[in-house]
Amino acid sequence: MKKSEVPQDNGRIVQKGSRELYYAIDENGEYTTALSSGWEAKNIVQDHTMEVLQQEIDQARADVAAQRISPVYYFMLLNRMDVGVLSGYTGIWQWRIKRHFKSAVFQRLSDRLLQKYADAFDITVLELKNFKGD
Repeated sequence: MKKSEVPQDNGRIVQKGSRELYYAIDENGEYTTALSSGWEAKNIVQDHTMEVLQQEIDQARADVAAQRISPVYYFMLLNRMDVGVLSGYTGIWQWRIKRHFKSAVFQRLSDRLLQKYADAFDITVLELKNFKGD
């Protein structure tokens, strides 16, 4: 796209006080960079994604309250992580993390293991243990 055509539709980026960098073609036909304050299509997709994520977080909170899932799953979603990212932060294998999503298994985890999760979520072990989803 031409530099003059780089979208400037205000969106989430501007709300946070920043702009995105795009590659565009200048008047001489050479690639250059241009700043954008947003793009309507991208804003729509991001808004929808955030709505879906919030629904998943709300459902996880309810599942923790009903003891169908552990707080590890809730905090993973709340921090915009997936199992792979959480594994990278904690050094815990993905299959073990998935196992720790079970409420009964979570109740038996050691404080040392809970500390790894707490560090990844930037909370205390006590907050992690005592989270009931209420």
